[in-house]
Amino acid sequence: MAGTIFSIIPPLIAIIMVVLTRRVLLSLGVGIVSAALILKEFSIIDSGKAIFNAVKAIFISDGALNTWNVYIILFLFILGIITALISISGGSRAFGEWAQKRVKTRVGAQFTAALLGILIFIDDYFNALAVGQVSRPITDRQKVSRAKLAYIIDSTSAPVCVVSPISSWGAYIIAMIATILTTHGVTEYSPLGAFMTMVPMNYYVFAAIVLVFAVAYFNINLGSMKVHEERAMNTGEVVDPDKEALGEPKEELPTSTNGTIGNLVWPILALIAGTVSSMLYTGYTAIEDKSGVTILTIFENTDVSTSLLYGGTFGLLITIILFFVRGISGNHFGLGIKEGIKSMLPAIYILMFAWVIVDLIGQLSTGEYLAGIVEKSNLNVAYLPVVMFVLGAFMAFATGTSWGTFGIMLPIAGEITAATDISMLLPAMAAVLAGSVLGDHCSPISDTTILSSTGAGSHHIDHVLTQLPYALIGGLFAAIGYVILGITGSSLAGFAVVTILLLGFIIFFARKAKTA
Repeated sequence: MAGTIFSIIPPLIAIIMVVLTRRVLLSLGVGIVSAALILKEFSIIDSGKAIFNAVKAIFISDGALNTWNVYIILFLFILGIITALISISGGSRAFGEWAQKRVKTRVGAQFTAALLGILIFIDDYFNALAVGQVSRPITDRQKVSRAKLAYIIDSTSAPVCVVSPISSWGAYIIAMIATILTTHGVTEYSPLGAFMTMVPMNYYVFAAIVLVFAVAYFNINLGSMKVHEERAMNTGEVVDPDKEALGEPKEELPTSTNGTIGNLVWPILALIAGTVSSMLYTGYTAIEDKSGVTILTIFENTDVSTSLLYGGTFGLLITIILFFVRGISGNHFGLGIKEGIKSMLPAIYILMFAWVIVDLIGQLSTGEYLAGIVEKSNLNVAYLPVVMFVLGAFMAFATGTSWGTFGIMLPIAGEITAATDISMLLPAMAAVLAGSVLGDHCSPISDTTILSSTGAGSHHIDHVLTQLPYALIGGLFAAIGYVILGITGSSLAGFAVVTILLLGFIIFFARKAKTA
């Protein structure tokens, strides 16, 4: 049943159950079992083996340690410990008091988080977790809900990474573009030139980022976001007290009154400096021929998970030094380690379940089945960008991975345009990138969605459901833009239409918010 219509059943079951029950692990578990049963044609024993192998693959791959997954898990544990120690040392309290004197409004707090999300563009995982650590004390003080913070983090991290050439995403995409251009004999653009030409065609990224600032400035709260924001403003409860937030200590931690903002700032700066330095180091050492090394080739070869582990370890070391410099009790140090680890367990459980279902969905060839629908259709080339956008979005939504969608859909965009109209190559590939980010934003099984919830200290499903209306609105405007681009052949015309739609939406809801 792999590679057939049945292959889309497991992700749909998991996603529908998540929305209806809001019980993430149960929903993912049912999706995992259904995927294994379909994969092994309902043989109970073989299905059990498939699930066991998928779980094993989280830790062991090709007979060796799966460093990507294991290092990400270790990094999350380290980040939890850093967060707990910063809280006990009084760093979060001191930073919150310092920021309150400078960031005096809810709009300012949200803008701060959004700007940090744009500035820390090196990697989406790192962005989501680091921005959350810095922003939480500021947004909490201004009674901004954690669901709103998670939305701000998620809707700036991946969108910025996908259009930044100097990022783990950009380097990966540029490397793929280089292969596609060579395969189809396109010499008009260099890989970097093609990537930069595609940036203004990534309409969803533009829409998502503009919406973040508009939502913050005009207080546009749609759907369940309104419930979270009103509770935060009226009661000061930034997270639903009846739900378990990711990345938060289970119990109230003791807080030193001697802490300074340095107890938060220096560990975070050490984390950033350590991670970026490690990315440069791992990328450089992975290149055999050093003669033509550039910053792009370094980021193309960097080992993100190893860099996160190295950077996290350095950040933890600085945190520990500052902790004991403050003369805080060793018992509190042990408590910080214990509670820091415990705080990350829910996020790690969800992440591991998501990895298992993504593995099984990959074996079911769900992405290949969806891609084959386009390849077999007799498609008018004018509608190619919007079709690639919608299919990329649905594929990323169903599989929970933007990068996997890139790997499947970018070459297919190349094949289709080469066979029809090669001038549509860049618009089609830009639409794939945009759609992949949209699907990733909407998917509850996406690792970046999970980590954005973790960074913000939000309940996972609260984040998914509150971000969904904004993502779908941005996606709708982008889709209309791609229709215009395909019909007119002008990326500027498509961009102009998206801009007009965004302005109309913002003006309408800004007036509505003002009169409410």
